[in-house]
Amino acid sequence: MRRLIPVLLLSLAVPNLAAPTLAAGAAEPVAVSVLVPITGFLALEGTAQRNGAVLALDNPPAGVSVTYQVADTATSPEVAVTALQRALDREKPVAVAAPIFGTQMLAMAPIADRAGVPLVTVSGTAKITELGHDVVFRFFPTDAVVKVAQARYAVQELGMKKPAILYQTTAYGQSGREHLARTLKQLGIEPVLEEAIDPGIKDLVPALERARAAGADGLLLQLHSGPTALAVRQAHGLGLGLPIVAGSAMHQPTTAALLEPEQLAGVCAETASSPVSEPDPKIAAFTNAYRERFHSEPDAFALGQFDGMRMVLAAVAGGARTPQAVRDWLATNRYQGLAMDYVSDGSGNMAHDAVIVCYDGTGRVPTIMKRYDAVDGVK
Repeated sequence: MRRLIPVLLLSLAVPNLAAPTLAAGAAEPVAVSVLVPITGFLALEGTAQRNGAVLALDNPPAGVSVTYQVADTATSPEVAVTALQRALDREKPVAVAAPIFGTQMLAMAPIADRAGVPLVTVSGTAKITELGHDVVFRFFPTDAVVKVAQARYAVQELGMKKPAILYQTTAYGQSGREHLARTLKQLGIEPVLEEAIDPGIKDLVPALERARAAGADGLLLQLHSGPTALAVRQAHGLGLGLPIVAGSAMHQPTTAALLEPEQLAGVCAETASSPVSEPDPKIAAFTNAYRERFHSEPDAFALGQFDGMRMVLAAVAGGARTPQAVRDWLATNRYQGLAMDYVSDGSGNMAHDAVIVCYDGTGRVPTIMKRYDAVDGVK
């Protein structure tokens, strides 16, 4: 039987980074490891992940004491595996805030599975919950959700009939391309171009020119933050004049900050949420606390990781004090987070809603244009 557990923001006043002191009579602290990419081509996304996790862990529910260590997994699967093994040996965590990078998650999941330690992530790579590892819990909609929203918005709202898809060569990019192409086919649309882009790309003009030559009437991007900003900037510089619906990287304030407002005009993105765009007072409280603590703007990755770690802490508050107990609690409870309600679909996919945000060319804060709820049928 699933129970609805509401999120308790408590005080989101900015705490210090000192390890929490144990009050008299309080339970012994539990350990959580934060293993995310803080350097490399996913530094923007990984830093947001870290910040969301830290904000949650520094504000535990009453009666819960938690210690945590942060490690940079960079962008190498080997580095991520080493960080996980070290954490399992030294920290004995009840849960791990795990990388957004799908390639790293695929390498870490078998190890975590053998150890029975839950991996709480915001990675969108569909495959991480398709391999039977029952310790993976994803607090960001899978590609089966956000790519459906991206394709539907492009076709049904913007009228694209001949889109070009530019996608990253990483697991994230390939997974997104597959789901985009599948949804477009269901909508009766065939892309005029599908081109794989290396994460280290420095010039996308040739690819954009090929999209124009193919007769594309819109661009669908499945790229990480840096290449996304590059594509938008160079498309504007070429005067391409095509609508762009990008992947979740484009909703990030840190990505938008790489561009001028006029370059953003008409650019849209799929995402789980957009904290800076939401009027909800509870999300506004989170956003203000995040700004005060980290001197930057939160994104959906930060909020999803925050909600994920808050659910872990709710499990601990509910008596789950071992990795197995936390895993079981996450798998069997419904949790009312800030971004959405979370419940497992039986495979560890916890998030089932998506939104489309668009920029109007006058600033760097997007507007939520459309919400897609329970896209995968899980409610």
